[in-house]
Amino acid sequence: MKAERLTIPDLILIEPARFGDDRGFFSEVWSRRTLAAHGITADFVQDNHSLSRQKGVVRGLHFQRPPTAQAKLVRVVRGSILDVAVDIREGSPTYGQHVACELSSANWQQLWIPAGFAHGFVTLEEDTEVLYKVDAYYDRETDAGIAWNDPALGIDWPVKDPILSDKDSKAPRLADIPPPFPKGSW
Repeated sequence: MKAERLTIPDLILIEPARFGDDRGFFSEVWSRRTLAAHGITADFVQDNHSLSRQKGVVRGLHFQRPPTAQAKLVRVVRGSILDVAVDIREGSPTYGQHVACELSSANWQQLWIPAGFAHGFVTLEEDTEVLYKVDAYYDRETDAGIAWNDPALGIDWPVKDPILSDKDSKAPRLADIPPPFPKGSW
C-alpha cells in the first residue's frame, strides 16, 4: 500500500495494491496495521455508500462539529469523482485551504480526511459509487456544511451546472459561520 502526504500534510492519498489475473483482482483496501504505519489510527464505526446516477452531482461540503466530528477514508468503487477536503480548523496554518484529488475505480486511490475538514465531491461520470468509512456515527445535531462554491475557497469544480441537494444549495460561506473547529478543539 502506497501512502502520500498531500499539500495539507494531514491529508493522505492512499493506493492499495491490486493483484490481478484473468479472473479479476484482489485488493486489501483497509488494514488497521498497515494504515497505522502511516499514522492513521481511526476506530471506524460506520461505512457509508453513495450512488450518484448523473455526472455533475455535487455533494458537500459537509462536516460534523465536535464532539462528534468525523474522520473519513474515501474511495470510489465505480466511476470517478473530484474529491475535495477543506481545512476548517481555526488557527491551522492551512485554514481555508483545500486539496482536490481525482478518485476513481480505475486509479484505486483513497483519501484520508481527518476531523476538522469539510468534505465534498463532484461526480465525473454517471453511476458513480463512493464508499467511505467514518470514525463517528452520524449526528443530526452536529451535522453542518459550507457552500460548495464559496469564492473564498477557490475550488475549481469541473462542472457548470451542478446537481445539488436543497441542503447543499443553501449552505453558508465559511466566513459567515462561527469557526466549526475553534482553537483547542482539534
